Amino acid sequence: MAKFIFVTGGVVSGLGKGITAASLGRLLKSRGLKVAIMKLDPYINVDPGTMSPLQHGEVFVTDDGAETDMDLGHYERFVNDDLSQDNNVTTGSIYSSVIERERRGEYLGGTVQVIPHITNEIKGRVERVAHSTGADVVIGEIGGTIGDIESLPFLEAIRQMKADRGRSDVMYIHVTLVPYIEAAGEQKTKPTQHSVASLRGIGITPDVIVCRCNKPLTSEVVEKLALFCDVPREAVIQNHDLDTIYEVPLLLEDQNLDQLVIDHFGLQTRERDLQEWREVVRRFKEPEGEVTVGIIGKYVDLHDAYTSVVEALVHAGIQHWVRVNIKWVSSEELETDEGGVDSCAVSEALANVDAVIIPGGFGDRGIRGMIGAVSHIRETHIPFLGICLGLHCAVIEFADNVLGLKGAHSTEFFRDTPHPVIDWMPDQKNIERMGGTMRLGSYPCKLRRDSRAALAYGRTSICERHRHRFEINNEYREDLESEGFMSVGIWQDADVVEVMELDDHPWFIGVQFHPEFKSRPDCPHPLFLHLLAAALRRRSGS
Repeated sequence: MAKFIFVTGGVVSGLGKGITAASLGRLLKSRGLKVAIMKLDPYINVDPGTMSPLQHGEVFVTDDGAETDMDLGHYERFVNDDLSQDNNVTTGSIYSSVIERERRGEYLGGTVQVIPHITNEIKGRVERVAHSTGADVVIGEIGGTIGDIESLPFLEAIRQMKADRGRSDVMYIHVTLVPYIEAAGEQKTKPTQHSVASLRGIGITPDVIVCRCNKPLTSEVVEKLALFCDVPREAVIQNHDLDTIYEVPLLLEDQNLDQLVIDHFGLQTRERDLQEWREVVRRFKEPEGEVTVGIIGKYVDLHDAYTSVVEALVHAGIQHWVRVNIKWVSSEELETDEGGVDSCAVSEALANVDAVIIPGGFGDRGIRGMIGAVSHIRETHIPFLGICLGLHCAVIEFADNVLGLKGAHSTEFFRDTPHPVIDWMPDQKNIERMGGTMRLGSYPCKLRRDSRAALAYGRTSICERHRHRFEINNEYREDLESEGFMSVGIWQDADVVEVMELDDHPWFIGVQFHPEFKSRPDCPHPLFLHLLAAALRRRSGS
């Protein structure tokens, strides 16, 4: 029988509930337990696929094609397991399922209500993950904060689970803020006290308090929190600011959070083994060099929109023993008011970078700036990785400036382009519903044996995750290859170009998929590893 840990948050959002859940998952896995982690989000969207990255951050995609909350990326990176659509639950998906059952008459004429129908559906989703994974421990993170009206059905469901399962099978961890007030010169416990009081008011008493703070708590503050929140002193866990999120498991280990869980559930486990994880943190904190990578995007005002790209660079930097400095470049700021590209702005933005990434995105905002940047990158031989939209921009730029196909573009941005070098995938042309209808999830790709991509992967058969509607138009493939922009990776079932490389360039690769989703701190993605290798060669002048 699986054990269940529910992680809630209080006071403000963005405290790191996801990192706390992921770090605890890593600790428990290091002790030989099988761990499953899931996110229960209270928003009414069925999934975040149609939400703006500027509102919600990155959309993380699983192997089975689920568009999920970005926290699932943290879960995969920390626990090193591939998750599925079952691991992300939203209010929208819950209500959709319940309403569909009602329409089919499955409730036998009964009045459908939040309790028990919605709460039963939530509990059923949690139990499903336990059964499908065979997990010893299921960690469920509840999105939002205590007091949010939309969170109440989820909180009621996890309250009921303790009554259903018994205290020895359910544990509550509450993540809250302990701010330091500069003017008063002290840490304040009242926000945490009020948050815990609100949680108790709906019938949930936390077993552990995880305190987010900008500096370690004083012993007096710990004693006060333990007293007023009615938990043992050792159950007040500090999570203060660190150099990297990958230090958090080690901080929680030092305070024996995993042992609190083991004792609560009465589990038998082996001694924890975090040797590889310690090496990851050591390499991050003791770099032997540095490298600067430019990320050119349209959502750079919210760095969370590119979380997996940033983390994949960090992972590659750890492997190379270098610190990766990221230079954020807004593609809109590379454009002129007259509808052109500001070449001086491009040159200035990319003057001191060792490599450039153009990540995925949707819509025509900032596209001219990205295309102008690609032209500079190609001509000045800066190592380049184009991801999804980045590949499309590279193809458009090459078709226009090298092939001389004036007006070449993507039908995503200009439906009447005379040269649609990027066009709809055939099965996407007549789709009306936006949510969950793209080409999503993991697909195979065959790499050309002598390509840089095959060298990076060390094999010719790969499988990567996708999220797109548009593809490279095969009618232009021969023209592109005639001038050295080679199609070196193909999804053979549908003859779709997946990887392209520029021959006359030190390292210029564009991919249709999203390699960042499969990178891990102790197993960096090969394309990011080789991009940084090329960047280091450029930096050293070799």
